[in-house]
Amino acid sequence: MIETTVRKQYDHLASVYDQRWKSYIADTLSFLKTWAEISPLDIVLDVACGTGEFERLLLTENSTQSIVGVDISDKMLAIAKQKCSVYTQVLFYTASASALPFDNNSFDVIVSANSFHYFDDPLAALIEMKRVLKPDGKVVIIDWCKDYLFCKVLDITLKIFDPAYQQCYTQNEFHGLLTSANFAVSRATKVRFGVFWGLMAATASLQD
Repeated sequence: MIETTVRKQYDHLASVYDQRWKSYIADTLSFLKTWAEISPLDIVLDVACGTGEFERLLLTENSTQSIVGVDISDKMLAIAKQKCSVYTQVLFYTASASALPFDNNSFDVIVSANSFHYFDDPLAALIEMKRVLKPDGKVVIIDWCKDYLFCKVLDITLKIFDPAYQQCYTQNEFHGLLTSANFAVSRATKVRFGVFWGLMAATASLQD
């Protein structure tokens, strides 16, 4: 039910999404690209890829990067496919984060940006990421951080007014979810963008 609500919301927003959130998208995804340290040889999965802006960023640096993006919004994906139409090694699929349509051990790097707060079952999503990640691969996630006052207020407000929204987490809560999914956090930080936005980033690998 929640995923249906999220899908409808982002199908509706798709045509204006990139322009409405232009600065936020540019700042956070540029940070993710630098933080993730993706090798040109890595096969990358982008969970909740939206309009494919992260893919576009990676491809400007390495036009042969192998990338797969998944999202539940067909209209967001239509824009992503258009952006990356000349890159035959870049593929997009309509899929839930909790049910990824890929074989085990398929990806070197899995990224997810600015979407974790919409997952209705974040632990299930992390377990799916673990399943499709190669044994020596890494997961890199950035999302809102409730340790910041603005995000704490936003969390309360959106729970009342946005039926698609689930919740954002403190850094400790987020790391607890990663640990519960049998990931080990290797790098982590918190960072502020502009006056208000506070995000957290984590790089994690499979526990031995």
